Amino acid sequence: MTLAERVLDGDVRAAARLMRDIDDRFKSAVEELKTLYPHTGNAYILGITGPPGAGKSTLVDQIVAAFREKQLRVGVVAIDPTSPFTGGAILGDRIRMNRHADDPGVFIRSLATRGCLGGMSRSTMDVVNVMDAMGMDVVIVETVGVGQDEVDIVSTAHTTAVIMVPGLGDDIQAIKAGILEIGDVFVVNKADRDGADRTARELSAMLEMKHPEPGAWLPRVLQTEGCRGVGIAELMEEFEAHRKYLKASGALQHLIEERNAKLFSDTLREELFDTVFGAIKENGRYQEILDGLRDRSTDPYTAVEEVLAARAFP
Repeated sequence: MTLAERVLDGDVRAAARLMRDIDDRFKSAVEELKTLYPHTGNAYILGITGPPGAGKSTLVDQIVAAFREKQLRVGVVAIDPTSPFTGGAILGDRIRMNRHADDPGVFIRSLATRGCLGGMSRSTMDVVNVMDAMGMDVVIVETVGVGQDEVDIVSTAHTTAVIMVPGLGDDIQAIKAGILEIGDVFVVNKADRDGADRTARELSAMLEMKHPEPGAWLPRVLQTEGCRGVGIAELMEEFEAHRKYLKASGALQHLIEERNAKLFSDTLREELFDTVFGAIKENGRYQEILDGLRDRSTDPYTAVEEVLAARAFP
């Protein structure tokens, strides 16, 4: 049996191996993804994002437990930063979810950003599709700690929760338009700290300034304490309310179309680059371009135009 067939058969080891091949960008993984794609589109995808230190992993641990109480199978994609110097990553987010390690209904996969911006890894959407195809009811994507505009999660998740924490300084500056606009649910975690109520009030005030269209979803600001499980029941109710809204309003189909468009464009971009760059390195054109840039006999803009013209794209 192929890896894809074994994944569809519920083989966890096969899924783990395929995810590794995807992250290592093995060409063989593409054929497996082709087989799996018709079996995707069933999982509820939940995005968890926010700044470093907001307690995202601890909160995800509580959310996983809450979904498991409902007998739902849960996949988690935990994304960790890659060092720009060594290229390594600790992949330590899963440590905070260790209590689910022996649960057959939970599958946790860590990914490194590998230089990819936006709080995500380039492998994220493909890994989510593998979890979807293997029968996970819910797939949670926890982004690397983000700042003001790393908002790629919005094109992956059905529901995006933005996790904030009091004590980040000027709370108004801590949330900028990019982050503010992607959130379907806002959470002030570590609500036992001083300033939690103030942070929640300021977030609520900023959300009220958005002037949403009639019938649009109105994000709420909730307070939680991830370490103690406080506020988790209310958070789960909000996730379910947003999921029902997506189905009733027809917004779910729009999200799916946006996600498919991004998956196609990202895949096309990578394949085009790999094809063109691989060809000019192999035939020596790349070194000629570098030599020309060094002695200023050419410029990077002309070089790119010449490379594209030589490929004769329509």
